[in-house]
Amino acid sequence: MTKTRRSFFSWTRNLMAAGGVASIAPAAEAAVPATDYYAKLGVTNIINAAGTYTALTASTMPPQVRAAVDLAATSPVRLAELQQKSGEYIASRLKCEAAMVTAGASSALTLGTAACMTLGNRAAVIQLPLDTANLKNEVIVQRGHRYGYDHAIRNCGTRFVEVETLEQYEAAFTPKTVMCHFFNAAEHGQISREDWVRVAHAHGVPCFNDAAADVPPISNLWAYTQMGFDLVTFSGGKGIRGPQNAGLLLGRKDLIEAATWSNSPRDETVGRGMKVAKEQIVGMVAAIDWFLSQTDEGMQAEFRARAERIAARLKDIPGVNYEIFMPPLANAIPHLLIRYDQTKHRPPLEISALLRAGTPSIELNPATGRRSGSAGLPNAEDAIIVGVWMLQPGEDVIVANKLRAALLQAT
Repeated sequence: MTKTRRSFFSWTRNLMAAGGVASIAPAAEAAVPATDYYAKLGVTNIINAAGTYTALTASTMPPQVRAAVDLAATSPVRLAELQQKSGEYIASRLKCEAAMVTAGASSALTLGTAACMTLGNRAAVIQLPLDTANLKNEVIVQRGHRYGYDHAIRNCGTRFVEVETLEQYEAAFTPKTVMCHFFNAAEHGQISREDWVRVAHAHGVPCFNDAAADVPPISNLWAYTQMGFDLVTFSGGKGIRGPQNAGLLLGRKDLIEAATWSNSPRDETVGRGMKVAKEQIVGMVAAIDWFLSQTDEGMQAEFRARAERIAARLKDIPGVNYEIFMPPLANAIPHLLIRYDQTKHRPPLEISALLRAGTPSIELNPATGRRSGSAGLPNAEDAIIVGVWMLQPGEDVIVANKLRAALLQAT
């Protein structure tokens, strides 16, 4: 074995000295036609007339972002260097002290909470989530801001302390308080963002704002850090149009650094499984560059035009009315609301089922036919809601024709 290894290394040294490296280097990859693995696996392509929902694989990446991801996949780099340099670049573009790319906004919630719990005590990283008796682990939150994603915060071993009034908030701080959490798109809650930050800082406690789905407008990417929130998260795979499994954690430099202590690929941390590949990191950077090259006015005009084109195909159907509605915070883009007399046409949930079962399969906004909307959408028990911003070129016409046919179909 030793002789064989020695002979091999002697051979390779001689070959390199003779300039023979090119002969053993891999040839440049020829262009390879893409295989449609959706078709190969039997997965149904859909037209997304719903929105950037995770269950519908969120947004689609613009060509510039896809190209950046593809190029990044061809070369290995040192992950720590990529994380550092990408964070510095993103922070400079988004006007904050520091930034990191995370495995989605939920990952950012966990890592940001871990940062607050271990700031100044790096050795405590391995204690999360179970061995927290000697750590601050109380998170103050408004009762109306409790939501399905706060499990990502509890993953660190925290305990929520709920408040409703400003007076309760001011009285809720204890020596165990580690963070104050704010859900940016919450529809309930008496305490404003400004008061939330002011009171937290008066007690020397960092405050975290979950604004995952709250772009556009573009300026929200820096509005909340500049307002004083110590940490803010955004989803990468929603309005920013980056990879679905990427997100942003923005904020104070010391907290972002502490978040890296619990992040993959470091072992024995709550974030070890929250791996972000080089492709997703580069894709997130490219998506930010793309997003910042857009304008709110241009995006809104395009979305409104799509909604109007769909509505135009339905105007002559008796009893059908429409409005274009824009939620105030989360998913703040024009949505088409179609209301009609259900005694003359199929109810919204049946229309939704018909479009889902059709060819091509079309997904309407999940609030369609529901008593209470989500993320700022209105009551749509008697309405169809079309989310237009994830439609690809020409798909608005397909959706319009399919909606028309479904509404005219005999009950």
